[in-house]
Amino acid sequence: MNQFLTVVGGGLAGSEAAWQAAQRGIPVVLYEMRQTVPTPVHKTDQLAELVCSNSLGNNQAGSAPSLLKNELRSMGSLVMMAADLHALPAGGALAVDRDLFSAEITRRIEAHPNITLRREEIRDIPEAPVVLATGPLTSESLSEAISRLVGQEYLYFYDAISPIVDAASIDTRKTFFASRYGKGGDDYLNCPMDKETYQRFVKALIDAEKVPFARFEKPIYFEGCMPIEELAARGEKTLAFGPMKPVGLPHPETGKIAHAVVQLRRENQEGTAYNLVGFQTKLKYPDQKRVFSMIPGLENAEFFRLGAIHRNTFLNSPSLLGRELDLINRPGVYFAGQIVGVEGYLESTAMGMLAGLSAVKRIRGERFSTPPRDSALGALMTYVTERRSGTFQPMNVNYGLFNVQEMKIRDKKVRNSKISENALASLSRWQEAAHLEVDSAF
Repeated sequence: MNQFLTVVGGGLAGSEAAWQAAQRGIPVVLYEMRQTVPTPVHKTDQLAELVCSNSLGNNQAGSAPSLLKNELRSMGSLVMMAADLHALPAGGALAVDRDLFSAEITRRIEAHPNITLRREEIRDIPEAPVVLATGPLTSESLSEAISRLVGQEYLYFYDAISPIVDAASIDTRKTFFASRYGKGGDDYLNCPMDKETYQRFVKALIDAEKVPFARFEKPIYFEGCMPIEELAARGEKTLAFGPMKPVGLPHPETGKIAHAVVQLRRENQEGTAYNLVGFQTKLKYPDQKRVFSMIPGLENAEFFRLGAIHRNTFLNSPSLLGRELDLINRPGVYFAGQIVGVEGYLESTAMGMLAGLSAVKRIRGERFSTPPRDSALGALMTYVTERRSGTFQPMNVNYGLFNVQEMKIRDKKVRNSKISENALASLSRWQEAAHLEVDSAF
């Protein structure tokens, strides 16, 4: 095995993975194809280029995204260092000057004595240890190589994501638990609609503003991932005979069959988060919140995640990756960033950090211990590596991923504050026990 680490991909995840290893004395070769091979969305050849937005997400104290940022800072994140240096006023979000942010990361990577930056395309899997952090636009040749490596059709090119709501924000007085025809127990939380409410909801779906496709995307849908608004546009009755059909769902107290029903399914064992079944969507986020709040019981819903359908390349990670973020069948081949099934710049950064740290341990002949589940880093890592029933879809960091007792506290501000405080303390203990010291020399 090589005594140096190869990292493929110079986005946020790859840059972070390279930095974490280099800071701990491991020689790193970082490959980035931009400059020689362009992508459909990148404009420059800078590392860690932000192409979708200049916002690095929610920065409100106590929120899960803010907790993740603080955890990354505590671990000596290069991305957070650059973000803090070049932050811009943005209310409750962390925004940066994109050009200065990317230039800062590029400069620090190029200047690091333990990092060699090579501007060329990698078409096959390098010798282990290697971190593959090639993002949602992995080149065709490398995608084929990865597909051959894992021995299955593992790559998803369009992901259909339904919204997830905070269970504590649902008005259960307007809903009921039941499964269709009583099969399988009371597994679903049902939101019944009368005809008038349903008609207003359908009209709002059709009239709402949609996210346009990027120029490299084509609006090709499978029937199983058709946007809810596209179905609504086929005719007023389509949803009532499709994902919102009320058949087999009488109200347990009145026996009445509603005109239409929105079903919510548990997203985790703790029942702290619920998924809106069949509600994948291209609606813009403000319109999603407005329209979905028309659903009885969801008038004041807090969303852990909003819906989306877009081009994405990601692994069915729970079936492929071990708890060290490398392939179960090919130890030492790590994956990081959006390709492992996380959404968001900083979530991708987190996976890059963890893959880099895990690779460092392997090179040193040591074992990597995963971060605690009650931290944001640990919750994300558990999500992408823990096998579960049902389909796997990319996820942003949210408190619905945390397996903690504090989720039962109904006061959201108190609950989130306690989760955040405990997470940072727990991560600090893990960091000390794992001897993952932070070197801030660069």
